[in-house]
Amino acid sequence: MILSDQQIGILGGGQLGTFLTIAAKQMGYRVSVWDPDIGAPAHAWADHSIQTHFDHPESLKQFIHENAVITYEWENIPVSLVASIEAEKPVRPGSTVLNHLQNRIQEKGFLTAGGFPVTPYLPVLDPNNLVAAAESLGFPLICKTATAGYDGIGQWRLSNVGAVTDLRRKLKSRKRGWILEKVANFSKELSVIVARGADGEVVTYPVSENIHENGILRLSKIPAEISADLSERIARLGKAVITALEGVGLFCIELFLLENDALLINEIAPRPHNSGHATMDSCDTSQYAQQVRTLCNLPLMTPRILSPAVMLNVLGDEIKALRNESILKALLSLPGIHLYDYRKQEIKDRRKMGHITLTGSDPIQLSAQALQVQDLLKKS
Repeated sequence: MILSDQQIGILGGGQLGTFLTIAAKQMGYRVSVWDPDIGAPAHAWADHSIQTHFDHPESLKQFIHENAVITYEWENIPVSLVASIEAEKPVRPGSTVLNHLQNRIQEKGFLTAGGFPVTPYLPVLDPNNLVAAAESLGFPLICKTATAGYDGIGQWRLSNVGAVTDLRRKLKSRKRGWILEKVANFSKELSVIVARGADGEVVTYPVSENIHENGILRLSKIPAEISADLSERIARLGKAVITALEGVGLFCIELFLLENDALLINEIAPRPHNSGHATMDSCDTSQYAQQVRTLCNLPLMTPRILSPAVMLNVLGDEIKALRNESILKALLSLPGIHLYDYRKQEIKDRRKMGHITLTGSDPIQLSAQALQVQDLLKKS
């Protein structure tokens, strides 16, 4: 067990690293954040911050020395860096898990080998093979980069051979690897947060129901509007997947629910997730507090939902609404509202700049309030 007189290291200093830092400090831990971006928001909360590039040898030596356990807030952290650290200190999740989940081809291979449900797919290592692979799978399709894509970046929806041919021309000079996936005809997008300790104990959070716009999460509802039986199926599936992965830490499994109530696994994130933000206000232990427990070998807590909630992302210029006196006053007049401004220095189109969570006893009223919030954000 790692006690609170020790320090936790976090690779990456975005909003996920910020919330983990706050949760760890609330439990008495000191936190070191390593992120080359000097404007990363977690730097402001950390006891110690490192702002050099991840290939800086002295920084690596210092980071290993000063931290009792390390994690990362983003799956695109270099696997080689994680492997170097875990040779001397525990990293959770470890480099083997990260290697599986950092590459979509390997991730799908792991799931397929384990007998877990996924949409039909084909790996594509050479752009010249795109057309043949697409014709083999059938349309419509989504092409994704094997690595590094997120929030709709590095993804292309393809409805015919002409679209594939155009994409092949764009990708011809690149050597990254791609995956073609058959588009799932889903009725709902769902996700479940799963925590697994080093002793093999596994707990899950209530299932979230998610709505995306242009590949970016727009809104999450917890609990999802699904049956108790389906919620239990998803919990069992989530536990089985993370146990098979031998992962230690906090994970999010994104799923498609089909019309016949079948489930398909879309992706696994080896970290806290945007759709789990609502747990900060709706559950008796947040995904971040649970992550601290997994990192420090503390007993896991089976989360209880205290209130239904709706979480909305604040994207790009919408953050100006939270910094406008009249709009802020209108937002704060809504019952059960919780505002989060990530204080990112640069506003970019579609960038996650903050989020808003609404809590209350009536899911129908929460949905109506969510529409009010969206209207207010548009005034920014």
